[in-house]
Amino acid sequence: MTAGRAGGVALIDYGAGNLQSVANALRAAGGAVHITADPEVAAGAARIVLPGVGSFGACMAGLRAIDGLIAALEARVLAQGAPFLGICVGMQLLARRGLEHGETPGLGWIGGEVRRIEPTSPAIKVPHMGWNDVAPPPDAPLIVPGEAYFLHSYHFVADDAAHVAAWTAHGAPLVAAVARDNMLGVQFHPEKSQAYGLGLLARFLEWAP
Repeated sequence: MTAGRAGGVALIDYGAGNLQSVANALRAAGGAVHITADPEVAAGAARIVLPGVGSFGACMAGLRAIDGLIAALEARVLAQGAPFLGICVGMQLLARRGLEHGETPGLGWIGGEVRRIEPTSPAIKVPHMGWNDVAPPPDAPLIVPGEAYFLHSYHFVADDAAHVAAWTAHGAPLVAAVARDNMLGVQFHPEKSQAYGLGLLARFLEWAP
């Protein structure tokens, strides 16, 4: 086990993620996983994973409902630079705001907003569901070209194109991943993306941004 993996991964349990599938995938990739809602555990973790399934507003409310958790995440990720991975709605929460069922403030760690996917033709169905290409720019951290599993009706619109770590296409280009400093967020589900997803998680476990 490398030094980067020794401190373990805090998989944040705030009532909004398919935790066991993500935990199993992280363990299959070689991680020591602690499913937790405890701010003290999050504050001491070597790296942090924030999953998310459901609506932006409900996920943000679940996160805010746990006293001290957001402050602990901000201290560990923003101030101390622990590697962070957000998955699906966990990635969307990085935005400044979400526009699902009204406007909800997000964490604001990466500039942007989360909007509903607007179909460009009747053939384009929402939600965007199933396997699709992931196309990173040459300098994207951790992301490699391939195919991953998506399931979402809302998408991240980044303020700064430099924070887009990968694109996919569903009628029009959609952001598949965002990144800034020690933070990576992916719209797709690594835990459902078979070898491609396990490869991403293995690289995350070794990441030293």
